[in-house]
Amino acid sequence: MLEQEEMMLIEIDFRDKRPIYEQISDKMSELILRGIIEANEALPSVRSLAMDLSINPNTIQKAYDNLEQRGLCYSVAGRGRFASGISEVIPEMKCEFWKEFDELLQKALQLGITEKELMEHLKKEEEK
Repeated sequence: MLEQEEMMLIEIDFRDKRPIYEQISDKMSELILRGIIEANEALPSVRSLAMDLSINPNTIQKAYDNLEQRGLCYSVAGRGRFASGISEVIPEMKCEFWKEFDELLQKALQLGITEKELMEHLKKEEEK
């Protein structure tokens, strides 16, 4: 179960243009993928996380539904939601990444971005 200090890792930025459920889903996704929430570990209940973050439980439910659709968690009737194992999720996420990357690469080529520009940008990002 997520400890109180780990729940503090989930912060809502009300200036962020993304919906709150998406911010929560993205942060929970990060915690699962980084192994902070381990495989088969129970996620906080909808009610407890909503109270801790002072937001509507429906928002947490929507975030959890989003995580489940992405394969990052699963439900057990009457017991709650649990984190999926990253070894099960990573291959599919990599496949999605490469599809998105190919689309962006095609867009870059259409815009006339050169291989040299792409490599310089990658190196700059890697140094951050």
